[in-house]
Amino acid sequence: MEHERSSDTLSRYIIYAAAAAIICALCWYFRSVIVYILGAFVVSLVGLPLIKVMKKVRIKGKAAPDWLLAILAIILVLSALVLIITEAVPPVVRIISDASSANVAGNGNPLDKLNSWITDLFPALGSGFRVEKVIMEKIREALDLSSVGGFLGNVIGSMASIITGVAVATFSVIFISFFFLKDDKLFSKIVCALVPDKHEENVRKAISDIEYLLSRYFVGLIVEMMGVALIDFLGLWGIARIGAGAAFGIAFIAGLLNVIPYVGPLIGELIGVILALIIKISTGAGLDVNIWIFAVIVLSIMVFAQLIDNFVYQPVIYSTSIKASPLEIFIVLLMAGTMGGVVGMLLAIPAYTVVRVIAGRFFRDYKPIRRLIE
Repeated sequence: MEHERSSDTLSRYIIYAAAAAIICALCWYFRSVIVYILGAFVVSLVGLPLIKVMKKVRIKGKAAPDWLLAILAIILVLSALVLIITEAVPPVVRIISDASSANVAGNGNPLDKLNSWITDLFPALGSGFRVEKVIMEKIREALDLSSVGGFLGNVIGSMASIITGVAVATFSVIFISFFFLKDDKLFSKIVCALVPDKHEENVRKAISDIEYLLSRYFVGLIVEMMGVALIDFLGLWGIARIGAGAAFGIAFIAGLLNVIPYVGPLIGELIGVILALIIKISTGAGLDVNIWIFAVIVLSIMVFAQLIDNFVYQPVIYSTSIKASPLEIFIVLLMAGTMGGVVGMLLAIPAYTVVRVIAGRFFRDYKPIRRLIE
């Protein structure tokens, strides 16, 4: 009898393993579809707060239908994205173009001294090394659509297929987002249809918690990025006096890089100071002070913005959105950075939120889990 029970148990485990392997294989084969669904889920998380606000607006005592609210939310999200691209990217490109074409070499300017110090420290770089040119090239590569197209072209095969792929991905995400926004329980229904009945209620509650926390997190992340960019812009424009266009471009870069935990703000400050120095040396814009004092002023402005982010924005976003302590977040980010680099750090907090909610719902009886989530 014991032998039969052992055989049954072994057979059951083999079946489970085979089923898991088949599911993993299907997920890998249809990974692009899964990416579209997850992308639409993120868009819906950003759009759901907008729908909740719009539902409060009533005409003759009636709210707008769900399908109309979903369309309006998608239009607002896409409009914000297009506005950022059309208003923020051109100043950045103009700064890079002007700085690249300008002759910033001169007797005794701080960039020359910095380059001399670096080449003395690392002779292998050669006497022609220019730190500003390296930074410009990296930024240009990040913003150059042709380089992105070239990379995708190697993967997909041709520019036509790239355009088709981007169009399909965009349409798919928007189309799926519409239904997620129209029925905020749809994602939960899809997942619950794949789990056993005995776990369905817990899964539904877990998904509800995840949607709530991640929605607050992504909205908070957008607010954080805009808040840092706004402080940088006001400081660079009102105090450093480098001009509205240049200040906006540098602030946009700093705000965007601030999304990358820990490393991003430092890179943003370095790029911001160097761009501001290049602008002052090449165009004469900025405060009429010594170049070193000007560099300190620009750095102080960006450090001040980062301090506001560290002590005001981040505690509010992380503690209220994902309900985790700063120590937890720091350890998770270190582990994610070790395993996946910058991409791992970007995905760390959303992934940890999902894992934390699932652990709290299904493994709360285990003491370490209970201590962690209490």
